[in-house]
Amino acid sequence: QVQLVESGGGLVQAGGSLRVSCTASGFTFSRSTMGWFRQAPGKEREFVALTNWIGSSTDYTDSVKGRFTISRDNAKSTVYLQMNSLKPEDTAVYYCAASSKLGVTGSRQYDYWGQGTQVTVSS
Repeated sequence: QVQLVESGGGLVQAGGSLRVSCTASGFTFSRSTMGWFRQAPGKEREFVALTNWIGSSTDYTDSVKGRFTISRDNAKSTVYLQMNSLKPEDTAVYYCAASSKLGVTGSRQYDYWGQGTQVTVSS
């Protein structure tokens, strides 16, 4: 059974920080690209960040570069997203996802998804 479980969301003031986590099971985590996506009310789901098998390659959407950091711990089958200098426009449900492909940013190219964790940034 494949499972991806996000945690760590919450309510923070603008300028604050949060770290969301995603723990996976039921597939070969260490051979999967791991990505973070987010969806705000009334908006399409968008790519946020990805990391390859060992974290040697990462990619971010322009709006979070310099503020967010994706990392992974293969021993724990966990991927993290450290979010600093948060802005109200970062408010969304954040989802983790796994892909058997390399360097993909499209949601349709991911195989497994978590249920999401809410991040709310107040102004």
